[in-house]
Amino acid sequence: MAVPPPLTQAFDTKGWVTLPPDPQITNWLAHVTPVARTIVTDPQNAHWRRCDNTWFVGVNSLHNDRQGAVAGSGPLGGAVIDLLAQLNLPQDQFDRAQLSVIYPGYPKPHSGETPAATRFRRDRDAAHVDGLLPIGPDRHRMLREPHAFVLGLPMTQTDPGASPLVIWEGSHEVIRAALKQRLDPIPPQDWPNTDLTSAYTAARREVFASCKRVLVHANPGEAYLMHRLALHGVAPWQTGAKAPPEGRMIAYFRPELTGPISTWLDLR
Repeated sequence: MAVPPPLTQAFDTKGWVTLPPDPQITNWLAHVTPVARTIVTDPQNAHWRRCDNTWFVGVNSLHNDRQGAVAGSGPLGGAVIDLLAQLNLPQDQFDRAQLSVIYPGYPKPHSGETPAATRFRRDRDAAHVDGLLPIGPDRHRMLREPHAFVLGLPMTQTDPGASPLVIWEGSHEVIRAALKQRLDPIPPQDWPNTDLTSAYTAARREVFASCKRVLVHANPGEAYLMHRLALHGVAPWQTGAKAPPEGRMIAYFRPELTGPISTWLDLR
C-alpha cells in the first residue's frame, strides 16, 4: 500500500509521525494487551518498577517474534508496516517490545537517583536519545544500542495528561549533526567505545533552546513512529488525568540496525 507523501515528509522534517486508527493494530492489541497485563503484574517482573512504583520500565518484556507476533496475534501489520517500507526501515526485524507503563503520581523520586536526576525527570521529561547508554561510574554516554527506529503502540485509553510521550520536533537533525561531527574522524568499529557525552549534552541544550516540545497522545489502534535520533521523554502525570487501573501502557519496538553501525547516522 502506498503511504501518503505527507506522512513521509512529516517524519523526515519533524522526526515523528502519528498514524490513524488501523484495524490490523486493533486486532493485534486484542491478542497482546491481555498478555501485557499479565507480564506487568507478574511478581517476577517487579524489578522493572521505578520511581516509587509510578513507572514499570519493562524493557524487552513482551515475548513477541521478529514479525511482532505474540499469543496468536499474527504478525504486526497495517499502515505502519507500509510506512517502514516506504522509509526503507526494517519491517520484519522487531526486537522484543518494551512495555512502558506509567501510573498516577509519576515521576516520584527513584531510589538511588540524585536530586539533579529527579529534577531533570520532572522538569525536562528525562529527555534522552535511545541507544546512548550511560557507561561506567562516570556514566559516559556511548552508542551501545544503534536502533533503527522507535515505534509506539498505545495499549490503554487515557486522558492526554496521563504522562504522554514528549518529542522535540526536528531534534533528530540537531543530534545527527552534533554526533556526526564527533564520530566522523573515528572508525565505525570504535564508535561503541567512544565517549559522546560532551557532544550529546551540548546538542541536547541546543534542542531545548531551538526545537518545539510536543506532547504526543494516541489511543489504542493508533501508532506513532519516531526517528531513532529524536530527543524524547515522558511528561509528568497531570493532576486529574484519568487512565484505567493498569495505567498508561504502551508497547515500544526499538529494533537495532542489522547493517553497519555507520548507518545509524546516515540512514533516513
